[in-house]
Amino acid sequence: MKLQELSKDYRASAKLLQTRLRELRAALAKEKDPEARWRLKRRIADLTPMLTEMNILAELTEHYYERGYYRNEKYRL
Repeated sequence: MKLQELSKDYRASAKLLQTRLRELRAALAKEKDPEARWRLKRRIADLTPMLTEMNILAELTEHYYERGYYRNEKYRL
């Protein structure tokens, strides 16, 4: 598998996470129970960094071999 192919998988996963986060935020807006609200907030807090990471990795793998592409320092050796 090439990195550009992997990039498509990361983008698809990011889209799914984005959809799920939208659903959770909508549920949070409607929820009245404090415990259920806490659980929803916790789930949103867990998924948000995953979405960020998916987007960063999609960008990185998509352009990895392009000359002059600035790579995130976090992923450099």
